[in-house]
Amino acid sequence: MALSQRAAPGSLARSGAASRPAFGSRIGSRRPLAVVARDYPRPAFDSAETFQEAQALSTKLKNAPRPAKPLKVAIVGGGLAGLSAAKYLADAGHKPLVLEGRDVLGGKVAAWKDKDGDWIETGLHIFFGAYPNMMNVFRELGIEDRLQWKEHSMIFAMPDSPGEFSRFDFPDIPAPLNGVVAILSNNQMLTWEEKIKFAIGLLPAIFGGQQYVEDCDSLTVTEWMASRGVPPRVNEEVFIAMAKALAFIGPDELSMTVVLTALNRFLRETHGSKMAFLDGAPPERLCQPMVDHFTKLGGELRMDARLKRIELADDGSVAALELVGGERVEADLYISAMPVDIMRLMTPDPWSSMPYFEKLNGLEGVPVINIHIWFDRKLTTVDHLLFSRSPLLSVYADMSTTCREYADPDRSMLELVFAPAHEWIGRSDEDIMAATMKELERLFPTEIAADGSKAVVRKSVIVKTPLSVYTALKGRQAYRPSQRSPIPNFYLAGDYTMQRYLASMEGAIFSGKLVAEAIVEDVNKGGRPETLAKIGGGARPAALAAA
Repeated sequence: MALSQRAAPGSLARSGAASRPAFGSRIGSRRPLAVVARDYPRPAFDSAETFQEAQALSTKLKNAPRPAKPLKVAIVGGGLAGLSAAKYLADAGHKPLVLEGRDVLGGKVAAWKDKDGDWIETGLHIFFGAYPNMMNVFRELGIEDRLQWKEHSMIFAMPDSPGEFSRFDFPDIPAPLNGVVAILSNNQMLTWEEKIKFAIGLLPAIFGGQQYVEDCDSLTVTEWMASRGVPPRVNEEVFIAMAKALAFIGPDELSMTVVLTALNRFLRETHGSKMAFLDGAPPERLCQPMVDHFTKLGGELRMDARLKRIELADDGSVAALELVGGERVEADLYISAMPVDIMRLMTPDPWSSMPYFEKLNGLEGVPVINIHIWFDRKLTTVDHLLFSRSPLLSVYADMSTTCREYADPDRSMLELVFAPAHEWIGRSDEDIMAATMKELERLFPTEIAADGSKAVVRKSVIVKTPLSVYTALKGRQAYRPSQRSPIPNFYLAGDYTMQRYLASMEGAIFSGKLVAEAIVEDVNKGGRPETLAKIGGGARPAALAAA
């Protein structure tokens, strides 16, 4: 049977997400695959510059001067961005109040149990070693053991060789040599000439740093490859799968900044491309510990607290938040951690002509479909990430092998991302399942048949998210707002706001941390005197900025 779940706008992850090989009979070298459910030790990424920078910011917020009067900060949205903002504001001595409109935490990483007690996830979420702020959160909360680290490899399906996969194995040597060896050692997907031209094309990304990465926002992935002399087959063999995994759209549309951001971290950090699965559902295993942390410090979480409108004072600042049902919530400061599409709808009319808020019109969520399929038997699986290289499927995992809470020694549960989904988001669940099973039959003919004559589908659930992370077309960087708005007591958090990790779980966590830093600086160091005046800081109110 097919059960359809439709998530609220902005509720699917881009986590830098991917998934794992579901099943198959052989990988590149023609050696048989075996079911291997082995977790690897936590990577030693503590020495990475990015991890230390993230750690330093955490320390800065925790050791910030204690405010004479802790401020009440209302945060709209209980996803990773809102929960991160609440955690770090509480660390800095303030009192966050998180207002979540639904009855489940997590936003784009939300999950819930169905009537059978099975977890249904909004998206498939992978945690990378190159997520320094996320890794610091796990450490600070004392839950690092909840990450199940996998072998340092990337695995791609071979569409022209059904049932086979091709691996990029990273040796245990420093970056970027480990990435170079991984690419050069794979002789199935690219020729030597293609690999050399690809490597030469990537040199500016490796040595040009963040500025080069951001400058490439003017190019799509396909345009960048042409400008760098990278053979078109690299696009067909690698970048189509990578683009879909990173942003749910193809390389002809995706900004090269997105791909270079990932490659820059993967190639420059020894452990950056290592991947982990959470050992259970994100709301329980990650979100709830964040809530426990800030509520212990005096913060508060309210579920089913849906925003109706932002009420303005006479001077255009925020006076209060009106919730559905009529309740009015007042605070000293306010943060929107809502998805960009919802924030755009909630923007008060007097703000809409300000350039800061006008920019939001250039950001729109991408449609995503997440599929869960329970089979009647254990499929031949490998405990790792798999890029499907399918026209319809992006990435997937056999969660019964990769995730401790979902473990089942006798039967498999596949979780798959269906992308790009523009042409499918309005189609029926039956159509989507039929197309998915056809793709699985083509990729894994020995175990899956579209007519159900081989592995039998016990149950399937389809989660549709019409508007997820912002569509990362070229030129979108210019539309991403900073965390400080021109409104003196109003801030923005969310993976769409400006930070260097783009639309991902890391980006969401980092944005919440950055907004906490902005508030701490503005309040404790007098950076925004108009705000201090409103909360009794003694400074003279300033006129609202127009940009």
